[in-house]
Amino acid sequence: MLSTHVEPEQSWQASDCVVTEPSTIKRAITAASVGNITEWYDFGVYAYFEPTIQKVFFSNLSHTMGQIATFGLFAVSFLIRPVGGLFFGFLADRIGRNRVLAATMILMAVGTCAIGCIPSQESIGILAPLLLLCARLVQGFSTGGEYGNAMTFIAEYAPDRRRGFLGSWLEFGTFTGYLLGAIVVTAAHGALSEEQLLSWGWRIPFFLALPLGLVGVYLRTRLAETPAFAALEQEADEREKAQRVGQTMKDLLGLWPYLLVCMGLALAWNVPNYMLTSYMPTYVTQTLPMMQQAGGMSATASEVLQIVVMVIALLSIPLIGALSDRFGRKPFVLAGSVGLVVLAYPMILLIRSQSEVHAFLGLLIMGLLLICFSATMPSTLPALFPTRLRASGLSVAFNVSVSLFAGTTSVVVGSLVALTGDLNWPAYYLALAGLVGTVSILAIREPGGATMWGSPPAAESPEEAHDLIASLPAAAPESGGVAAVAPGGGRVA
Repeated sequence: MLSTHVEPEQSWQASDCVVTEPSTIKRAITAASVGNITEWYDFGVYAYFEPTIQKVFFSNLSHTMGQIATFGLFAVSFLIRPVGGLFFGFLADRIGRNRVLAATMILMAVGTCAIGCIPSQESIGILAPLLLLCARLVQGFSTGGEYGNAMTFIAEYAPDRRRGFLGSWLEFGTFTGYLLGAIVVTAAHGALSEEQLLSWGWRIPFFLALPLGLVGVYLRTRLAETPAFAALEQEADEREKAQRVGQTMKDLLGLWPYLLVCMGLALAWNVPNYMLTSYMPTYVTQTLPMMQQAGGMSATASEVLQIVVMVIALLSIPLIGALSDRFGRKPFVLAGSVGLVVLAYPMILLIRSQSEVHAFLGLLIMGLLLICFSATMPSTLPALFPTRLRASGLSVAFNVSVSLFAGTTSVVVGSLVALTGDLNWPAYYLALAGLVGTVSILAIREPGGATMWGSPPAAESPEEAHDLIASLPAAAPESGGVAAVAPGGGRVA
């Protein structure tokens, strides 16, 4: 069983413990979460606007081919995510998490806003989808560096005993971004005619990403570097020597069991994520009515159901995050994984009924299983890697997994449904993801409450620091002073 704990021979003293003021922690979590809202707002807008985007950019294709092309452009941004993850992850391990997060925020806002500026296919022909492809690649490159570094950023700021709760706020930001995208699209559908929507209305939600991005950049640039990275900077000469690209890759490959576990957990987490937020809106409003020869659900009704499910999930995430600090991460991840295997088929049958009540129950089950991962993964995955390789390892493993298996959920499942005529493919895909998640979480020891690998113990107060050190194996509490992180960053005696 893989350990995510500090090395057993390491004996910490109270003077080694890092204490970060609660006000500083709060600002760090807010900055990371608000930035994440902008990153994922676009994905929500694109997914819920899929039928409109299809008409604007692929009006010359049949419905099925246009749908696959639109999902393909959604998925193609994931193909470049490992490149962005490697580039920005390596950079974050060299120059710090905060600067990289500000850069990814700017890139994402610019890429999203650029989509709203692209003329339709009727205006400029094939150039329109090509420009959309370029914008999606910019977004994918940015997102590759965003999420792994954001998880690292929050995990390294959080005290050991509250890492689950504080890390869950990153996903609170993700769901808020999705929810905001869904609300804006629903408002546009309700306020504008079909003609207005196709001519200019669809652009407005993409333009809104720019001011959101500026707010995120402002908040992130006002923060100091994370305590764990600041401590590592004291060994700058040694790190500069060790962090060459070739050496970094060699060190990462030496951690291959942890990379595989990270990929497996990321897959189990993100397949239901993209199934719910990216594929289900189209599955409910277009695929089911067309293949079942039934009236189907209106786009507005589908969006309202999705919004209600997202709100319930949003409110549940911090609660589960807090509970994971008390009961551990593994019970919740295991519940989510096994739940996907057992409940995948029933939830899809409920959704297929096209009854609004039954569809809501199916979507709600999917959402509740998803938050078992969303509330715990931001604190689980960073613990798999040591501080000096954390951003690189997490970004590479996470993005490779999402690119190959999760981000392509819409296009793969949509294509399989279209080719085979089997409407249960979403269930098969979810069950397979749950199986991978079960194997992956059973392969590691419980990371909850443990000191981060390669980092000193972290606490919110000197009193908690002494208590924390006393509870660690093979550690001898010391009566000396406790190291602390001042609001401006850095360690002080």
